[in-house]
Amino acid sequence: MSRFELILASSSQTRKDLMDRLGLDYRCISPDIDESVQGENHADDLAKRLAYQKAHVIAEQHPNAIVIGSDQVAWREHAPNNFIGKPLTVENAIQQLQENSGKIVFFSTALSVQHLRSGFERTLVEHYQVKFRQLTLAEIERYIEIDQPLHCAGSFKCESLGISLFEKMVGDDQTTLMGLPMIQLCKILRQFGINVP
Repeated sequence: MSRFELILASSSQTRKDLMDRLGLDYRCISPDIDESVQGENHADDLAKRLAYQKAHVIAEQHPNAIVIGSDQVAWREHAPNNFIGKPLTVENAIQQLQENSGKIVFFSTALSVQHLRSGFERTLVEHYQVKFRQLTLAEIERYIEIDQPLHCAGSFKCESLGISLFEKMVGDDQTTLMGLPMIQLCKILRQFGINVP
C-alpha cells in the first residue's frame, strides 16, 4: 500500500488501461487545459508542455498527491513541426491514413510526474515510430469502421486492429505508442518507494 495518493491527469481509457496494469490504487481527474499549439515548432516541445500543464493543473489542486500527466504528438518523417492530430471525423481519418500509407510516422510521447509537496517534478519525452504498409482505400475504410479510431492521433489503435496497418514498429517501450511510457513511469514511481512490482 503506497503512502502517496496517485492521480492520473487524464480521461483517456487507453491510459487508464495502462495504469491498471500496475495494480496500484489511483484515481483519474481530467485536466481542463488549452491543447492548442502556442508557437511550438517541434513535436517534442508541444508534447512536453501539454504533459507538464496537465499534471501541474491537477497537482496544484492536490499538492500531496503524485500526479501523472502525459501527452502525445504524432508527425511524419522530416516534418516534426507538422503535427498529426486526432481526426475526430471519418473523413479526416481516411485522409490521415491515406497520407500515412507507406510512410514512417513518429510519436513524441511526454510524461510529467509531479509531487508539489516535495518539490518533485520530472518531465521527459519518449519516442516511437511505425512504418505503415501501403494501404488501399478499401482497407482504410474497413479498418476505420471496425476500430473507430477517431480520437487517436494518427487514426489508429495499435493495441487493437491498428497493428494490421504496419510493416514494422520501432522503439524501446510499446506503451509509448499507446500514450503513456510505462517503463519510465515505473522507474519514477520506484523513486518514491512505490513497489512496482
